[in-house]
Amino acid sequence: MSGTHRVPGNKNAALPMLAAALLTEKPVVLSNLPLIQDVRTMLALIAGLGARVELDEGAGKVRIEARRLKTTVLDKGLCSRVRGSILFAGALLGRSGGTTLYAPGGDVIGRRRLDTHVEGLRSMGARVRASNKLIFEAKAGLKGAEILLDEASVTATENLLMAASRARGETVIYNAACEPHVQDLCRMLSQMGAEIGGIGTNRLTVKGAEKLEGGEFAVGSDTIDAGSFLVAALVTGGELVLEGVSPEDFRVLERPFKRFGVRWSLNGTRLHVPGKQRLKMMYDLGDAIPKVEDGPWPGFPSDLMSVLIVLATQTRGTALFFEKMFESRMYFVDHLIGMGARIVQCDPHRVVVTGPTQLHAARVTSPDIRAGMSLLIAALCAKGETTILNAESIDRGYAGVEEELRRLGAEMRRM
Repeated sequence: MSGTHRVPGNKNAALPMLAAALLTEKPVVLSNLPLIQDVRTMLALIAGLGARVELDEGAGKVRIEARRLKTTVLDKGLCSRVRGSILFAGALLGRSGGTTLYAPGGDVIGRRRLDTHVEGLRSMGARVRASNKLIFEAKAGLKGAEILLDEASVTATENLLMAASRARGETVIYNAACEPHVQDLCRMLSQMGAEIGGIGTNRLTVKGAEKLEGGEFAVGSDTIDAGSFLVAALVTGGELVLEGVSPEDFRVLERPFKRFGVRWSLNGTRLHVPGKQRLKMMYDLGDAIPKVEDGPWPGFPSDLMSVLIVLATQTRGTALFFEKMFESRMYFVDHLIGMGARIVQCDPHRVVVTGPTQLHAARVTSPDIRAGMSLLIAALCAKGETTILNAESIDRGYAGVEEELRRLGAEMRRM
């Protein structure tokens, strides 16, 4: 697995930025758009509301003009395909005073509660009813409020940011998520006319505007995609250049990857990964087994936990992985164990991995986007031919993954 990989736009930034395009009647243009299945589903939802959507696939750019919306009721089938459909609650409450949507879909990696969204929107004056669908209403408009989130939820923070950008007065959000993609949305809303303070921190202040402007905005770099291709190169001994990375994001990732003996050099937005690295676990003081745990930014991102477990199977030493955020994300390790990995699953949140292990081919099933990509990476360094079922789940987070991996040296095909 060697060559140059151009890192696409961030999936987790693109989805809320697409929803935010509905906050204004003016045209909004988004560039560096990842052409993944979740983005296409969001665009279909937006078009179904009556907005004009013009997608330029070659340029990775979309123009959205929501001058008139024919409905504020989202399509039930499309809602069930993407977790990001919940983001239309804040956008349409701010723009139209209400919306009806159905239970959002997405990966089954644990309970993904909506209470934080609902409580925050209610604080701003919205009425929320839930049965077989979710009905949000704010006929008198939204008003600013002080909101303390009961968890630093990324999508809840994004929903409240969009709602607050069209609310009367000032909204203060405490315990807000501060991930890079949340910061991207803040900067977009600021350029559209909302006044947002505290960007990059867990306390955000938002002064709403009666009307927001349009504009052109670039989706930030996808660090999860970059990290996934980085691990694919490491476990196959390849030399890789990643172009278009976010230097700030990789400074956060540098320490956890160094624990595995990984080396890279960063020059601006270009990251070089030398080939044939000797992967060896760096133990804690006293020769104690190290722990890799995820957490809200700038903690280690949960979306990279699965691929790092695969890296551990090819690294000399032992590590404990502690997944705190989703209680079902670790279940995919059964497939790795079936491929020969030495893994002990302690409970739904913790696994112990000892490497290196020669993995062997197997027939496995992808349970979600990140686990699917992890199984694909495991297959690249396994002996023999591996078959991955439900591979379309990977398409929701990685565009044209088989073409890109083949270009870098993988032998694979889609059936």
